[in-house]
Amino acid sequence: MAVRTEHGLLRRWRRLALAAGLALAAAPALGQAPPPAPALGYGPPAAAQAPPEAPPPRARRARASVRPYLEVAQVVSAELDGGDTLTYTTLAAGVDGQVATRRVAVAMSYRYQRNIEWNGDVGDQDVHSGIAMASVQVVPGAVQFDAGALATRTGGEGRALGVTDRDASVEVYGAYAGPSVSTHAGPVALNAAYRLGYVAIDDDLGAVADGYQSSVTHSATASAGMAPGRLPVGWTVGAGYGRTESESDFEPELEAMYVRGDVVVPVSATLAVTAGVGYENIEASQFDIERDADGVPIIGADGRPIVDPGRRVLTYDLDGLIYDAGLIWRPSARTELQVRAGHRYGGTTVVGSLSHRFGPNSGVSAVVYDSVETFGSVVVNDLSGLSDDFEVRRDPLTGSLGGCVFGADPGRGVCLDRSLQSIRGATFRLRGGNLLFSGRRGLWSWGFGGGYSHRRYGFGDDLPSVSFGGGSDESLSLNASAGRRLSRTSEVNFSAFASWFDTDRADFERVFSTGATASYSRSLLLDRLRLLAAIGLYHSDDGTLDSTVASGLLGLRYTF
Repeated sequence: MAVRTEHGLLRRWRRLALAAGLALAAAPALGQAPPPAPALGYGPPAAAQAPPEAPPPRARRARASVRPYLEVAQVVSAELDGGDTLTYTTLAAGVDGQVATRRVAVAMSYRYQRNIEWNGDVGDQDVHSGIAMASVQVVPGAVQFDAGALATRTGGEGRALGVTDRDASVEVYGAYAGPSVSTHAGPVALNAAYRLGYVAIDDDLGAVADGYQSSVTHSATASAGMAPGRLPVGWTVGAGYGRTESESDFEPELEAMYVRGDVVVPVSATLAVTAGVGYENIEASQFDIERDADGVPIIGADGRPIVDPGRRVLTYDLDGLIYDAGLIWRPSARTELQVRAGHRYGGTTVVGSLSHRFGPNSGVSAVVYDSVETFGSVVVNDLSGLSDDFEVRRDPLTGSLGGCVFGADPGRGVCLDRSLQSIRGATFRLRGGNLLFSGRRGLWSWGFGGGYSHRRYGFGDDLPSVSFGGGSDESLSLNASAGRRLSRTSEVNFSAFASWFDTDRADFERVFSTGATASYSRSLLLDRLRLLAAIGLYHSDDGTLDSTVASGLLGLRYTF
């Protein structure tokens, strides 16, 4: 666990203030409307995918619940493999809340925690963690403004999960904001969206191979189309543009655009065939490595490449035709399946999604994705894909967000571990899949999230990928949680996770981490004072350091 320097604290506060400022700037214009701008790499414009008789949007009930709190707890943390035992006090202030009206929706969960050591060779620590979403219908049913912000941390490559208060970490801050427009010109539906995103890190570990610090992302999409009905087929013409500029040692940049047309052909009342064709151009570049007289790259004494700011090299250069075809199946209002396969990003692509409601209180969703991304664009896309009625299930011992954030609708949510497992400024092709399952029944509630992701980084023919942390990596993560109300004033919660990470770098050992926690809470004094108790076990193994940590917590929370 690292001791914060004055310079690091100032930098951290500046970035936190910027993230909060972007979210607050959206607050006067909040609401509910079309989904946020999609990642440029994921499929055709949404309008082309809508089969006839799509279910109407769920009506929003007006509600407001804002719960600020103060918390104090005593923690004991023991290294079971012969390490030391730490004792420290945590002082925390936070707020959880949701506000929803006919036009406005805000959801947030923010926590500031100060850890004060009693014994052990570790410094005091400040931790910010939180997530916030805001949306407003500026013109009801036509113009919406959305914004969101995120503060979390990761333990470096392969350690997106299970970062304890003993560990140094990489803090990640992100925010996005932008409008969405949905209207009609006669029978033609018109849609457009823009997102401005910002992501920054504080690398206390010194673990980021290419010196990535921050990035600014732009994403814009537009489409026009008609659902089947007036014509025997539905059609959509759409286009998208994205750009990412990163601050790092090599100043990488990504610029991508596409234009395409799609058709939907109903086969029956529940099945449709869809196909599309278009054109894309993707170009990524960064500074070159210093080279000797023979053109051989020069690597510094620390093993890292030396930057040549006088020359840029292409790392991705894709230009050409794209096409795909697939099926849309909606056998009932509770189930939807979409599958597409085709040619994009210079090769074969397969993408798809599935959602199913088992009943009013449980559901599952799955997605298979294939796109060209940067670290900044993945964080912004995951954040903007979260609904504005999410529910956070924090680690009871560290206060962290955990691997997944679930929506109030069963089977909905976002798992952030795919975004945080590897941090670099380079552009990469991202392929994988996610599965979410959540619900509640009687006194029980539960959630499960699992995902696999594979990143292949673009370095072109002129850059040795090994100098930037390897040419590819992959990760697999599993998260599960369950809770039960014991009475009106008490409850128990359980959670567990497991994560595997590997890369093709020759000197890298596979990282494995796992852990489980159990907590109990009971309300006192008119439900304002709450007794907290928790125990947890965390294990990580990166090939050189095998660590198992057991922790226990006892504390009190006062909610205003």
